[in-house]
Amino acid sequence: MRILHFVLWIGALVLLPLGAYAQRGSGGWCSSNNYSRLFNPQSIVELKGTIVAVEKITPEAGMSTGIHLVVKTERSGNMSVHLGPSWYIDNQDVQFSSGDLIVVKGSKITYNNAPAVIAVSVTKGDQVLTLRDKKGNPAWNGWRKGRRQ
Repeated sequence: MRILHFVLWIGALVLLPLGAYAQRGSGGWCSSNNYSRLFNPQSIVELKGTIVAVEKITPEAGMSTGIHLVVKTERSGNMSVHLGPSWYIDNQDVQFSSGDLIVVKGSKITYNNAPAVIAVSVTKGDQVLTLRDKKGNPAWNGWRKGRRQ
């Protein structure tokens, strides 16, 4: 009986830190969930337009909030542009607001039965915010607040 109690205590001590580490993660904004799998490197487009709105969204259950832009383009009207998790976007040098002229490169997808773009990069004036690589891997993987890479 003592051995069983000892094994249970050791197991609890080993698993406790792992649970705390998992909570700190990316807020569900990893590259292996259903939302991230929508990214298709073969569907990269470039949009030029004016930001109509900056909104927070939760793409799917279990994810933290993210930043989403509504961009008015000349060709396709309003387009939804998904940037990334709020905790990451809010800590970048480039910030967005209504009326900003931007150029977006990203993967054109269908999200909630409507066209949208998962941004790879957003250019505002001479500032460029790179969010993903060409394959869709997020820039925030391994990123920590206060330590930009």
